[in-house]
Amino acid sequence: MDALLKGEQAVLGAVLLDPDQLDALTWLRPTDFYRPVHQALFSSMRTLDDAKRPAREADGGVPLSWLTDTVADAGRHVRGLSTSYAHTLIAACPRPQHAPVYGRMVLEGSIHRTVTEHAVRLEHAARIDAEQHQVDGVLHHADVLVGVLGDLARRWGTEPRPTPPPAATGTAKPSPVGPERSEDERFLLAVLVHQPGAMAEVYDWLRPGDFADTGHGQIYRCLGALHHRGEPIDEVTALWEIQRRGLLAAGTLSHEHLYSLFAGPGAGSAEWLGDQLIRSSVARTAAVAATAIQALGDDETLTPGRLIGQALNALGPLDEVRARWNRSVRSPQKPAPDADGAARVTAALARSPAPTPRSSTAPSHPEAAAGLPSRNRAAAATTLPARSFP
Repeated sequence: MDALLKGEQAVLGAVLLDPDQLDALTWLRPTDFYRPVHQALFSSMRTLDDAKRPAREADGGVPLSWLTDTVADAGRHVRGLSTSYAHTLIAACPRPQHAPVYGRMVLEGSIHRTVTEHAVRLEHAARIDAEQHQVDGVLHHADVLVGVLGDLARRWGTEPRPTPPPAATGTAKPSPVGPERSEDERFLLAVLVHQPGAMAEVYDWLRPGDFADTGHGQIYRCLGALHHRGEPIDEVTALWEIQRRGLLAAGTLSHEHLYSLFAGPGAGSAEWLGDQLIRSSVARTAAVAATAIQALGDDETLTPGRLIGQALNALGPLDEVRARWNRSVRSPQKPAPDADGAARVTAALARSPAPTPRSSTAPSHPEAAAGLPSRNRAAAATTLPARSFP
């Protein structure tokens, strides 16, 4: 027996038995119902009630026209609806005065479905952006999800506040690292090791957790420690720091892995490679958060308040990575070359001062008329008169 289905039937049956119950259900929307036929019936009830609420009969009962008109109006939007199903709804309602409680059951089910649907969209956008090295789509869907959670919290009567889970539960595992992504990370680490000063370009906004490969993140942590202490970074110092932290002894890294990394060319822009890496980190973090939120939405034991709070808490790591990506975007970038030579010439002429018009008067010094260089003309203008000798 589906409790949510019984709740939807009960609230509709309560309104069919007592249209005045609509006054206590102003916060309930047709889209909160799961079944399309229930959405159509509740929407028709709203429409007919706004037009003219049926007057009660002399004995206080509800006229039969209320039921038949509701079914007829809803039948224009869904197929297969008959008057017999309306009687089924009436039989499913134990007490019409309990309609607000039944409505809360419907709203609770709607909140779980809505959170799950938007989490699925976020995960889909994250996987697309990860393939295209973009973040606009995933950040848009993340903002939409935050807005939806805030709206649902207000409808439920709670504050949209991040709430950590009561106990340490299993977190969603990130997707496996593809060979292309792993190669990009190795290329960035080679640049950081072989190019002096490259670490300074990414140190402020790139973190070890942005690396999909755990071993690569540990190497970056070692390079960051050298940079933080003001020590030089090269193959020898990096290997010493890695060995000092016990990463080779613990089996986190291998000598073969380090040899392939340190033997790389180390050519390229650390800032550009780091930007590509943090973009992937944004998409990966969003996918992990979306998976966790889907699991929360499928948990029927969570009340809407706890569901919303824990969903906002799951989006916290994405906010942190997003803030660091914004810092990387605002960092100074080299201007892109203009491929249009004519446009460059036009822009240069526009920035140049207007030429000074030539005077029509004769030059004050004969040297100027003779075409002497400018500094010779200046010297001639300041030369003292010749001294006469006896």
